[in-house]
Amino acid sequence: MSAARLAAMSFADLRAAYVAKAERKGRTAAEVDEILRWATGWDARQLARLGTSGATFGTFIDDAPRRNPDRDLVTGVVCGVRVEGVADPFMREVRIIDKLVDELAKGRPMERILRSRLAA
Repeated sequence: MSAARLAAMSFADLRAAYVAKAERKGRTAAEVDEILRWATGWDARQLARLGTSGATFGTFIDDAPRRNPDRDLVTGVVCGVRVEGVADPFMREVRIIDKLVDELAKGRPMERILRSRLAA
């Protein structure tokens, strides 16, 4: 999917898809939201507002208040794409979130999903 098409999609719809993926594997919407907050710096109230305001996924990514500096520790392959090899900044942010939600759905513990240089 192109970056422009993905950016124009509804944040609420994409969040719902992430939640559905996680819940199919016994994880929770709260855990998905924790990942979204960790990666972007949006707080719970802001995420809820984005979900009801009709915001796009592009707005969610581009207007993130505090991107976590440790998100560059997210590496590996998701959907056949190597996260650290994505050149487009927007698509890299998307792939980081995809990878984290994928790890959640695979049962990885949250303390390992939410990487930290301090833990290394």
